[in-house]
Amino acid sequence: MAYGNRIAKGKFTLDGASYTLPVNNGENHLHGGPKGFDKAYWNIEVPADSGSLRLTYLSADGEMGYPGNLSVEVLYSLTDDDEVKIDYKATTDKKTIVNLTNHSYFNLTGDPASNDILNHQLQLEADNFLPVDKGLIPTGKLKPVAGTPFDFKSITPVGARIDKDDEQIKFGGGYDHCWVLNNYDSLLRQVATVIEPNSGRRMEVFTTEPGIQFYSGNFLNGTVAGKKGVLYKKRSALCLETQHYPDSPNKPSFPSVVLSPAQTYKTTTVYKFSVIK
Repeated sequence: MAYGNRIAKGKFTLDGASYTLPVNNGENHLHGGPKGFDKAYWNIEVPADSGSLRLTYLSADGEMGYPGNLSVEVLYSLTDDDEVKIDYKATTDKKTIVNLTNHSYFNLTGDPASNDILNHQLQLEADNFLPVDKGLIPTGKLKPVAGTPFDFKSITPVGARIDKDDEQIKFGGGYDHCWVLNNYDSLLRQVATVIEPNSGRRMEVFTTEPGIQFYSGNFLNGTVAGKKGVLYKKRSALCLETQHYPDSPNKPSFPSVVLSPAQTYKTTTVYKFSVIK
């Protein structure tokens, strides 16, 4: 996914040139298209440090409609602090757009076949979120979370307001929105906490990114098999995708996702795991 999340109608303009991307989510482009980076064959390297795995990939100019030969590196590291650290890096030979993220699904009960994520407790360091239209494309405005089902400033069960009579909830079938993270300055900081109260398992999320897409697994329908053949049903797992905002190429007011040949794209996300005693 050269561009994680959605781009409206699969179109954007860069330096006066128009680009058309394949649409694979209604009339919109999602996660790099039907052959995003999740379907690419990456080169694999295990550094001398056995706690890391380096993946590299060259996305050729024009692949899925994106301009530029994009050289991508993702380094996964297991730290001594029970963290999964993900370092992204990319360079290009032509001005392009980049928004890399991780779309792992989490269910901290350890048994997604029997337990959904509605009792998981979530806290997000975000005073605002991005309202969307029916196609889940941001309107371009920021909306305060206060007084809405999107207020996770204090830790709250995921299921507490997930079925509220709210237009935004109805558009996503639950949560499938981007939160505008506080204190964005491109430095690594904690932005989210998830707690599974029965087991005491806790996941903390740190990132250098300005946004986080919280997806409550609304479109899972039991057709996708995970580990041990478990079929993932609706809301049996959640995602916390650190990223720039959806449809940023078409929203000049959003933080830029443009990468020029003179620049190097770098971002880091950390998922830290612990148990509350």
